Amino acid sequence: MHDTNHVAVLDFGSQYTQLIVRRVRELGYFAKLYAIEDFPDIGKPGAIILSGGPKSTSEADAPDLDFEALKAFGVPVLGVCYGMQLLNIKFGGSVKASNRREYGPATLSPASCTGLYEGVSPASQVWMSHSDTVENLPECSVVLAANQHGTPVSLKWDDRFYGIQFHPEVTHSHEGNRILHNFLLTASGLEPFRIDDLKREIIDGIRAAVGTKQVVCGVSGGVDSTVLAVLLHEAGVNVRAIYVDHGLMRKNETEEVQNNFHRMGVKIETIDASERFLGALAGVADPEAKRKIIGELFIDTFWGAVGDAEMLAQGTLYPDVIESASNAKSKASKIKTHHNRVDRILELQAQGKVLEPLAELFKDEVRALGASLGIAHDILWRHPFPGPGLAVRCPGDITEEKLHIIRECDAIFIGKLKEHGWYEKVWQAYAGLIPVKTVGVKGDERSYEWSTNLRAVVSDDAMTADWVELPSQILRETSNRILNEVKGINRVLYDISTKPPASIEWE
Repeated sequence: MHDTNHVAVLDFGSQYTQLIVRRVRELGYFAKLYAIEDFPDIGKPGAIILSGGPKSTSEADAPDLDFEALKAFGVPVLGVCYGMQLLNIKFGGSVKASNRREYGPATLSPASCTGLYEGVSPASQVWMSHSDTVENLPECSVVLAANQHGTPVSLKWDDRFYGIQFHPEVTHSHEGNRILHNFLLTASGLEPFRIDDLKREIIDGIRAAVGTKQVVCGVSGGVDSTVLAVLLHEAGVNVRAIYVDHGLMRKNETEEVQNNFHRMGVKIETIDASERFLGALAGVADPEAKRKIIGELFIDTFWGAVGDAEMLAQGTLYPDVIESASNAKSKASKIKTHHNRVDRILELQAQGKVLEPLAELFKDEVRALGASLGIAHDILWRHPFPGPGLAVRCPGDITEEKLHIIRECDAIFIGKLKEHGWYEKVWQAYAGLIPVKTVGVKGDERSYEWSTNLRAVVSDDAMTADWVELPSQILRETSNRILNEVKGINRVLYDISTKPPASIEWE
């Protein structure tokens, strides 16, 4: 399905590449992401987009593609950032290398608000993330737009090849979707994208990949693994859904997960491995070390419970893949290792024993998929919860005392958000621990206790995020309850960091 007249996005390694796929789908067309090594075996696309990337075109190992093969497709092509620079070179121009990086907002000034810039403002904010710039322009090129300094940031080389230096896929480019929409209008016969089509495609893919094999599905109660478990159930494959309580869950999490799966009619097995996990994590403070320990123990726990299982199913989403840069063909820089991208997982992948049907989707797409499967709204709109659990909300070493404090603070904060009708207005919220003790006063006596950080963000896809300006009443009531009810805390702070440069979780 969707091998013809889709939008093929070629990945040169940008952290935002999958956002291009997402935006195209939002505009109503099906899009697929391809590694450069897979080019030109990309089916019969109706349009092609070349992504940005971290490399300079002047580097010896800079990614490249067969330009004659690209032209042979005979479809519209859009080069974004690195993609634009590469196209300029292919048409006979050049790129000026620079050590100075332009990162952040810029003003786009189209030469004409027609064609690619139909309906776009004469001065529109776009988002830059590059160092090199196009220099010598080939005779066939036309400058479609410049920035506030008069530097060309959008080119057209002929009737089918376009280039833009900025990133239309990020929300900081205010009219980026309009520009992508205008580009897609130059293509014909593009495949429409519908969530029911995707559901059928994924279920068919699961049946083809699994056959008669037994699948072990790790469930956490989060949206991703829940949708995965229901998909496997819907596909009718031989599956054992296993919930591992690693001792790093939120307050009353295990009981809530068990109740939710009972409501959906999906049987799960519960393994209490909290002693094993907490023992292995004792004294470990390094974030990467903690993530790897948790990831390895997850696999050991699953395989120890069902050693005869032939496949492991995971609710991995694309942000996990791109931030871990774990694909052997990936050109992206590694941000952090996700628990489901550790070495053991990659070894099992190489053996064909890992099933990840959601690995090209974002959270909102997974929620839409879950709704089409009949999963209840309150289950689908639970806030994201990381696989390593409270370990990534507890910087430094992990102790039972710290975990208890985090659970109590988190329960109070989430409870207040629900009480005031703010829970579903927020993408993700939690309370963590700042492992620094400060002096305070409690009951007319000196206290020397930890601080807690409250975090609430909004995001479309977890690749970028902004902090939420919560009403002061919610923050005040949350702080008062925590300070009065949670032993070990004498200070409450609210995190107002964006992603980037911060991540959503603390580790």
